[in-house]
Amino acid sequence: MLKLLTPTAYGSHHVTSAIRFRSTPVNSLLFKPLTLLTGWNRTSYELGRRSFSSELDSDTKPSATTVSTKPHLDDCLTVIALPLPHKPLIPGFYMPIYVKDPKVLAALQESRRQQAPYAGAFLFKDDASTDSSYGSETDNILEKLKGKELLNRIHEVGTLAQISSIQGEQVILIGHRRLRITEMVSEDPLTVKVDHLKDKPYDKDDDVIKATYFQVMSTLRDVLKTTSLWRDQVRTYTQHIGEFNYPKLADFGAGISGANKHQNQGVLEELDVHKRLELTLELVKKEVEINKIQESIAKAVEEKFSGDRRRIILKEQINAIKKELGVETDNKSALSEKFRGRIDLIKDKIPEHVLKVIEEELKKLQLLETSSSEYDVTYNYLDWLTVLPWGNFSDENFDVLRAEKILDEDHYGLSDVKERILEFIAVGRLRGTSQGKIICLSGPPGVGKTSIGRSIARALDRKFFRFSVGGLSDVAEIKGHRRTYIGAMPGKMVQCLKNVGTENPLVLIDEIDKLGVRCHDGDPASAMLELLDPEQNANFLDHYLNVTIDLSKVLFVCTANVTDTIPSPLLDRMEVITLSGYITDEKMHIARDYLVNTARRDCGIKPEQVDVSDAALLSLIENYCREAGVRNLQKQIEKVFRKIALKLVREGSAQVPAISDDVTTDTEDTKSLAKTDLESPETSVEGSAVLTDELATGDSTESKTEQSGEVDGTVEKFMIDESNLSEGSTVLTDELATGDSTESTTEQSGEVAEKFMIDESNLSDYIGKPVFQAEKIYEQTPVGVVMGLAWTSMGGSTLYIETSFVEEGEGKGGLHITGQLGDVMKESAEIAHTVARRIMLEKEPENKFFANSKLHLHVPAGATPKDGPSAGCTMITSLLSLASKKPVRKDLAMTGEVTLTGRILAIGGVKEKTIAAKRSEVKVIIFPEANRRDFDELAENVKEGLEVHFVNEYEQIFELAFGYDH
Repeated sequence: MLKLLTPTAYGSHHVTSAIRFRSTPVNSLLFKPLTLLTGWNRTSYELGRRSFSSELDSDTKPSATTVSTKPHLDDCLTVIALPLPHKPLIPGFYMPIYVKDPKVLAALQESRRQQAPYAGAFLFKDDASTDSSYGSETDNILEKLKGKELLNRIHEVGTLAQISSIQGEQVILIGHRRLRITEMVSEDPLTVKVDHLKDKPYDKDDDVIKATYFQVMSTLRDVLKTTSLWRDQVRTYTQHIGEFNYPKLADFGAGISGANKHQNQGVLEELDVHKRLELTLELVKKEVEINKIQESIAKAVEEKFSGDRRRIILKEQINAIKKELGVETDNKSALSEKFRGRIDLIKDKIPEHVLKVIEEELKKLQLLETSSSEYDVTYNYLDWLTVLPWGNFSDENFDVLRAEKILDEDHYGLSDVKERILEFIAVGRLRGTSQGKIICLSGPPGVGKTSIGRSIARALDRKFFRFSVGGLSDVAEIKGHRRTYIGAMPGKMVQCLKNVGTENPLVLIDEIDKLGVRCHDGDPASAMLELLDPEQNANFLDHYLNVTIDLSKVLFVCTANVTDTIPSPLLDRMEVITLSGYITDEKMHIARDYLVNTARRDCGIKPEQVDVSDAALLSLIENYCREAGVRNLQKQIEKVFRKIALKLVREGSAQVPAISDDVTTDTEDTKSLAKTDLESPETSVEGSAVLTDELATGDSTESKTEQSGEVDGTVEKFMIDESNLSEGSTVLTDELATGDSTESTTEQSGEVAEKFMIDESNLSDYIGKPVFQAEKIYEQTPVGVVMGLAWTSMGGSTLYIETSFVEEGEGKGGLHITGQLGDVMKESAEIAHTVARRIMLEKEPENKFFANSKLHLHVPAGATPKDGPSAGCTMITSLLSLASKKPVRKDLAMTGEVTLTGRILAIGGVKEKTIAAKRSEVKVIIFPEANRRDFDELAENVKEGLEVHFVNEYEQIFELAFGYDH
């Protein structure tokens, strides 16, 4: 970097008075404008000129204080070449450089000792592959280059520099005059021969040069107005320059500007004084523009900060005035009073350790400045601590009969859940107080797990709060963030207590089986364990509050679709109640008593406009909505009513009330004509009213007409089926005549409200073709085919096991399995094949069917994955049916796991499988003996019409399946 010969600095340019000069009066053209700008009175002040020997006049003799110039500068024709990585050295300025090469450093020191302290400073050229903005890369390259390589990478024109001092690796250079390299003398260190360059002759009186000179001075004057650093530099620089002639002014302007190295090198190489002035003028003007931009930015920033300071001062003054007048206390006092007002009402109920923390934080709040970040953290912390319902419990209702009524109103069926809630209420009534429990409702989607939580809260008169933990992986959502984090918040349970305002709410934790896995944010299952465990949640610690909270009075209700994915330690603390789903009868009651009415009300349709038959609901349940829940059933019913609403709106907008032209009476009776049954109660006649054919003429009719003043409307009921649904319904208008022929006849047209009948015949017009077909494929199962029972996420279904003969040959016995079966089901098929061969060998020793026959066992619905052991007995029966060429008993279905010895083990999903069997019109079911208790617990309407056999050994199944009179 270039530096002046004075101690003043501008940016990276510094000035030092390293050399002393003679004192000579200054008659510089720049002196007057500088004096006017800086206000510096130098009338009697004498300034010295630079006294470098090369720049002195021929008749000037150096004084004793001048730097030694032996040998003379003109004699320096061979110099050591020093590369400058960042900027060229302008004559009149100094530059510190670092020399890391020991040989070069030793040569420079030797030159100083020999009274020839001079070297050549040449700018290093940029490489196309090197980014000039990274100085460290350039320095690394300089260390590697030697001799000719270094000579080729430096500019030819440089500066003759005096070695002012050497301190370690740092060498201070002072620029004297321009040089040009002519040839290389030695490579290490690089020594070159040079020619001393002189400026081209110029005419001092030339108008163009003068104009350029004054323009440079004018521009410098503009810079001095905005930049105090330049003003100081010029003030010091002019003390040591006798005359600001044209070349020196050009060098000075380029040296102190912030131009890049290429622009400065251009000024250094330019020997034409006029062109050099023009280059300097361009650089200085650019500096002026930069200074203006900096000034505008600084001004904008200053205005912003001054405005903020002014607002702060005014705000403080307002607060001080209000405080003196007693109108308002300061902000911190007001907040402290607010927090103390919260806790004073419940001070006796707040635990001592919590009260201690609140008092400490209130004292801390008074000591903090409102502008500090810690103030906001403390305020939020106190806000949460004081807003919690410490010791506040809602009054519970332990009336069992009332609770049972509420549960029955909200949900049909679900006797297990209702019984458990009533038990909880009964225990609370006997103990006089309630206790926290963890109930887990497990079942397929749509069976009412979430909604029954609300009903339980209503039955107990508890506050209700729900949050879902499906996919939750951040422990902070449960236990809160630590207050050290920005934007920290308490966990869900603390938020729950704040929202409900009591310490004993009912908290519904939804989708607990979909809890996230352990990750870098912690293990949410472990956090839930502390929350739900009755032994731990009495002292639940939230990370944000950092004080323990008693959650032992909270009733937790969790919901899950399956319990397999719930962590075992968490599941162990829950009381699991399984909701297996609704059977057809239960769905019929729910649809008729709740879903239909709700959908009709939501669509704005009145009861007299639509009638949905039981046959339509039954068809909807069995052919469209077989899932265990009723959510899809609700969607389909809403779809039906939406289509009816669209028909009503379209027909209503197309109707134009027809009023006869003969009506000229201006009485009140003739003003309200053609009212529909939606507007007038007189037209709401019963059921499917027929046309008023029974109205007779005569006096009696006249009197009726006079008394009513209106004509009875007619309501017609339409049967909507496939034949007339697409055509829409029409409004019939009947003319009612009253009186005899001598009286005037008034013709009125009454609108007739149509009523939609949704039946099984036209159900598909509203919701499309049936989704499910009949599960029963065979009226009489053929040989090798047996019906099994399976549990699915939609409740339950029948499943056929089919076995077919492939080929026969000596020793070709084998079994091929298809149907997208899981590993467990494949093993069941292999076990069934082994057991079937053993049974056939026992019953028909001469039958070599299994030994010599290759068989194919298939389970239909190949696109559906299947797994489980309960199809074992069904597979054995299918194999034996094919081997004995005898079909099984008609209307028979079975399920049960089989061991290699023929024992029948228990299975799951008894209720779902029983419902599936009834749906497929099965009359005889075979269950394992171990499932007798599960079957006995089923409702009577589920067991009705079924012949159920419970077996321990497969021999019993064989007799039931094949021991019939064919």
